[in-house]
Amino acid sequence: MQQSVGSLGGASVVDITPLGGVGEFGMNMLALSCAETTVLIDAGVMFPEPGMPGVDLIIPDLSYLEERPDPLAALFLTHGHEDHIGAVPYIWPLLGGPIYGTRLTLALVERKLTAHGFDPTGRLVPLEPGDAIPIGPLTVRGLRVTHSMPDCLALAIDTPAGVIIHSGDFKIDHSPVDGQTIDLHRFAELGQSGVLVMFGDSTNADRPGVTGSEIDVREAFEEILADAKGKVVVALFASSLHRIQLLVDLAQQAGRQVAFVGRGVVENVEIAQRLGHLRIPPDTAVHESHVMALPPERALCIVTGSQGEPMAALSRIALDDHRHVSLLPDDVVVFSARAIPGNERAIGRVMNQIARRGAAIVSEDSRHVHVSGHASQEELKLLLALVRPRYFVPIHGEYRQLAHHGRVAAALGNGETTVLTVQNGDLLRFDRNAGGLAGHVRAGRILIDGTRTGEVGDEVLRDRRHLSTDGLAVPVVAISRQDGALAGAPDIITRGLVLDALTDDVLAEAPEVVRLAVADASVEERTDQALIGERIRTELQRFFRKRTGRRPMVVPVVMEI
Repeated sequence: MQQSVGSLGGASVVDITPLGGVGEFGMNMLALSCAETTVLIDAGVMFPEPGMPGVDLIIPDLSYLEERPDPLAALFLTHGHEDHIGAVPYIWPLLGGPIYGTRLTLALVERKLTAHGFDPTGRLVPLEPGDAIPIGPLTVRGLRVTHSMPDCLALAIDTPAGVIIHSGDFKIDHSPVDGQTIDLHRFAELGQSGVLVMFGDSTNADRPGVTGSEIDVREAFEEILADAKGKVVVALFASSLHRIQLLVDLAQQAGRQVAFVGRGVVENVEIAQRLGHLRIPPDTAVHESHVMALPPERALCIVTGSQGEPMAALSRIALDDHRHVSLLPDDVVVFSARAIPGNERAIGRVMNQIARRGAAIVSEDSRHVHVSGHASQEELKLLLALVRPRYFVPIHGEYRQLAHHGRVAAALGNGETTVLTVQNGDLLRFDRNAGGLAGHVRAGRILIDGTRTGEVGDEVLRDRRHLSTDGLAVPVVAISRQDGALAGAPDIITRGLVLDALTDDVLAEAPEVVRLAVADASVEERTDQALIGERIRTELQRFFRKRTGRRPMVVPVVMEI
């Protein structure tokens, strides 16, 4: 039940509301308010499920932010993954202050904002580890963490109620590719000084042990590059820059040249090179148009499409529909990414198409070609032991991960840590003495159709599902303006309407159903386009349901002559 939440109780009170990223993977977004100042931590998207035709992105419901009297004072970004920055263009109109993040994160956001027609000049402010940013009664500090891409942060926020830590996405990698390790010393210092509440990444909370280092995939890739008689194609997330650097180094070692295929990976590599996060020797990289001219055993392609996305580079290569890259029987295709839940069928489809080309397929099921960017149980325990928060809120995961992380925190806290397991929209209120649930605000999802400027409402989504399963029938009727009499025989146009041999006469009978519907109507009804259209729709739907068991969408077209 939605509850109205009043204004803050005073300058020492802090309200914190997760608007996305709790009980789900993606859409990470958390609002923090103190006095008249509201800041946002991350603004991420989720990608649609198979049952959402025409939906390109899902973002959190922004009603809570839109209804606040003052614009957002700032947006703080922990890192540059889409589930943390993808919704930035959609909250831009609500943002009255700057966006803070590391230089790589801001470069990715700048490209995104510019593509949406916004000018972020002067409003993208670098936040490096150790920096302190004062915003009203708050001071936000960056802490270095390791993840699956460079330039990632946790945040420590000084508030009148106490220190709040947001872990961002992290793991404890003691040998990262770029040599930048997580700042455990700073976390320990904060723990010794006292932490009011910690919001912690729960993605791998149900996985025992430790996640492992990015460097752990090196051996498997060395063997693949050495043994493959043809070219090697590696599909990964375009933001997996640490793995891209590792692959570039191994390609150079194996005497292979690297081509980046797919807009996302090409753009990210360009940005990362410009900022010094990727080192690619000039004689190692080649344009995708030169791949097929190379001896196959000297080529490595790094491509987008690890999730089976239909328009991504790997899907087009698998269909032999790519302009520059084709698969040959001695080639090896490596899926170097975790399958996001819901994408298994799409990935399987692409794998089948690759197999038809005669290429070999390698995934994490058969070789150690992927390592997660999120902390497992022993790493979560270590961070909790260092921070020792009074309150702990698990975030970033489905409910089973949140619950598991909460149990871990409670066990380590020995009764001194209170675990608050929340849902999107739950409002947490903290002061110097206590904290807990104070109400609930509107939260949910907004569906975005990237080919249009508007949102996709529930009704639109229901219509799309309806069309995808039962098809469309368009009765076209011409009616006399004077007396409402039919002017000619009705015509029925159908799309996607499946009929078998037993019902092949249905379409032949449908015009007569329309004729009778018009004939049985009164003159007043026949001369009102809306009324006669609704009568035709109802009668035709009833007819199709009775004769075929289907409920096609019926859209009458009534013309007056």
